Amino acid sequence: MATRLSALLQRYGLLASLTILLSVMSAPVFAGAPLPDIPKGKGDKCVEDTQFMRESHMDLLLHQRDDTLRRGIRTKKHSLKECLACHVVKDSNNQAISAANPKHFCRACHDYASVNIDCFDCHASKPGKKSASTSTGLGSIKPDSEFGLVGADSLKVGDAL
Repeated sequence: MATRLSALLQRYGLLASLTILLSVMSAPVFAGAPLPDIPKGKGDKCVEDTQFMRESHMDLLLHQRDDTLRRGIRTKKHSLKECLACHVVKDSNNQAISAANPKHFCRACHDYASVNIDCFDCHASKPGKKSASTSTGLGSIKPDSEFGLVGADSLKVGDAL
């Protein structure tokens, strides 16, 4: 080992040798790193391929938001409401948990990746009717001819935004 290390030092220099040595020595540490426990959805399969959803779910949700709010197009396939309905996690009393609970479907990966979820600042984080606090402010949305907004008057409680 000492002969190999000496040869590495002579050939690649101290910095490169230390980098190689540290990466080899730390490999076992990363190999045993725990992965998030991702709850399964209720359906037979997701609306899209699992890997695609892991990589692109935020793009889909943003596109859905734009279609709904700016164009008045309301579909279920990629709506936050439908995601939550399928991927609901229940507690020991068989009640849906909110995003305040670390076991919430969205938090499983987002906590692991240290990514902040701000969807639930406005949206309900579990299936069911929205509380009054999650639906305030919608009355200020006005139809906009440039984007074709439908306005808050046509929204119903529980509709996915």
